[in-house]
Amino acid sequence: MNLNLTGHHLDITPALRDYVQSKLERITNHFDNVIVVKVTLSVEKLVQKAEATIHVPGNDIHAECSSEDMYTAIDLLADKLDRQVLKFKEKVSDHHRSEGSVKHIVQ
Repeated sequence: MNLNLTGHHLDITPALRDYVQSKLERITNHFDNVIVVKVTLSVEKLVQKAEATIHVPGNDIHAECSSEDMYTAIDLLADKLDRQVLKFKEKVSDHHRSEGSVKHIVQ
């Protein structure tokens, strides 16, 4: 997983970078085919905002969350992304495999 972390009106500290990486490890535990994760952390007055885009084969998954605390926003973002990745993985996997299924023959 390649992680791109950027900040708008915010300096990315090593502690913040480590926190984001530890939270996003959960996503790679569920789905191995994550190619690139782009995370943007921003501050607008009193609102801390975290948004991310995950590039997986054949699709992009996007989520954004905001809170008064940056760490809370990152937690909420990780939860949203985790749910979306699990839903994507469910769609991609083939549930119709059985012994009586019709096989397509390629000539």
